[in-house]
Amino acid sequence: MGRRSGRYEMAAGAPAPGGSDAICNFVICNDSSLRSQPIIFNPDFFVEKLRHEKPEVFTQLVVSNITRLIDLPGAELAQLMGEEDPKLPGANSTASGFFRSLMSLKRKEKGVVFGSPLTEEGIAQVSQLIDYLHKNLRAEGLFRVPGNSIRQQILKDALNSGTDIDLDSGEFHSNDVATLLKMFLGELPEPLLTHKHFHAHLKIADLTLFDEKGNKTSTPDKERQIEALQLLFLILPAPNRSLLKLLLDLLYQTAKKQDKNKMSAHNLALMFAPHILWPRNVTANDLQENITKLNNGVTFMIKHSQKLFKAPAYIRECARLHYLGSRAHTSKDDLDLLTSPSSKELQPLKSQKRSRLDTCHQEETQQRTEEALKELFRHVHNMPDSAKKKKLIRQFNKHPTALTPGPDVPTSPAPRRTRSRSFSGLIKRKVLGTPVILERKSRDATPEPERVSKENVHLLQKCGSPAHMSQAKLKSLEGRKEESCRRMRAHLLSKDSSSL
Repeated sequence: MGRRSGRYEMAAGAPAPGGSDAICNFVICNDSSLRSQPIIFNPDFFVEKLRHEKPEVFTQLVVSNITRLIDLPGAELAQLMGEEDPKLPGANSTASGFFRSLMSLKRKEKGVVFGSPLTEEGIAQVSQLIDYLHKNLRAEGLFRVPGNSIRQQILKDALNSGTDIDLDSGEFHSNDVATLLKMFLGELPEPLLTHKHFHAHLKIADLTLFDEKGNKTSTPDKERQIEALQLLFLILPAPNRSLLKLLLDLLYQTAKKQDKNKMSAHNLALMFAPHILWPRNVTANDLQENITKLNNGVTFMIKHSQKLFKAPAYIRECARLHYLGSRAHTSKDDLDLLTSPSSKELQPLKSQKRSRLDTCHQEETQQRTEEALKELFRHVHNMPDSAKKKKLIRQFNKHPTALTPGPDVPTSPAPRRTRSRSFSGLIKRKVLGTPVILERKSRDATPEPERVSKENVHLLQKCGSPAHMSQAKLKSLEGRKEESCRRMRAHLLSKDSSSL
C-alpha cells in the first residue's frame, strides 16, 4: 500500500497525490465511521497503470488483439505501430485546388490553442465550449447553422490569449460556440483520431456478419466493431483520447435531442467526420468511395460512445494479473504474451507429476480387472455343459481383447457329462416324434437362463474386484437351474404316462 495520510491511504502503490504522474483513481478509507460510504473504484486502474509504466508492453498487448479482429497488412500494421510514416490517400497527388491551398494557409497561422498540437492546456480551454453546449442542446441546426463571424473571432482571440470567458453572459450564441469548436478541430495539425489509425478505421467499417455458409453479409458486426474501437482508442495519445471522449459524449447527447435540434447522429457525423477522421490536406475526390465508410464510422461512434472508452474485460484481467505476477490471459484466444518465467518452469513439473499419478492409478485398476476376469473365466469353463455356459462363452467371444484369460488359465473344456437315456425318453421319441422334442425345447427356453446370463454379463462388465462373482453365487444359480429341470422332467413323465 502507499503512504498513509490520516484516515485514508492510497491503494495499489500509487504515487503521492502531489506527483505530476499520479494515476491512482481510488482511495481506501481507514475510518470506521466512514466505511458505510460507497468506495470509488476505477475498473481500468491496472490498464492505465500498465500503459503509464510499460507503454511498449501495453501497445504490443493491444495491437495483438486488434490484428485478431481486423486484417492489417505489414505496411498498415507498421503505420499503426508508428514504425512507418502513414501513407494516406492524395499524399502523392499533384492537384492543387483552392480548397487545399486554403486549408494549408489556415494551419500555418498557429496560435496558443488554435492550430497548435493538442495539449492538456488546450483541452482545458476548449472544454469551456463543450460545457456551454451541453446546456444549449435544443438550438435547431446546432453544428450545422453557422454563427456570427465577428463574435467567433472575438471568442477565438480570448481562448488563444488564455483569458477567462463568461459564455453564460449572453454575448455569444450557441451557434457561435458550436462553429468555433468545429474550427478548433479542423485546425489541428492532424485529425483527432490521428493519421496512424486511418487504415484501421477503414477496416473496422468493413466488419460484417457471416451467414450459415460462411459468406460475408452486408449486416455490420456491431460487437466486433465495438471491441475493435475499444482497443484502438486505448492506444490513442492521452490528450486525443481525453478530448475524443468529451466530444463524442457531447454529440451523443445532441443526437438524443434530435426532436428539438433536428440533428441526428448521421447529420452530426457529416459535420465532424472531415475534422476528426479525414486526413489533412485531402479533398473529397481523394477519398472517393471511402467517404461513405468514414461517415458511417463516425455515426457508429456517436451512437455507441458510452461503450467505446471501456477496456475489454480480457485486457483488464491481463493488466491486473500482470501486476499480481500470475499467468495472464491476454485475449479471448488465451494469448500468453506476459507469462512469467517462473510459471513456465513450474507448469511442466506439475504436468509430469499428474501424468505419473494417473499412470499408476490406471495400472492398479487394470491389474484388478485382469484378476477378476481370470477367476470368472475359470468358473465359466468349470461349469457343466448347458445353455447358460454357451451364452456366457458367446459373451466372452464378443469381447476377445477384454475378456481373454491369461496364460495361467486352463482353456481346455471340462469333461462332458454323459447324457442319461431313460425308458420314458425312448418311448416319447418313438411315439410322439420331433414335435415333442420341439415342445420340450420351447418349454426349456425359460427366461431364467437368459436372466442369469444377463446378470453374469453385467457383473463381468463391472468387475471391479473378484468378489462380484463368487463361487457361492454360481452354485446357487446352478441349483435353481437343476431344480427347474427336475420339475420339467416330472411334468413330462406324468404327461407321458397319461398318454400311454
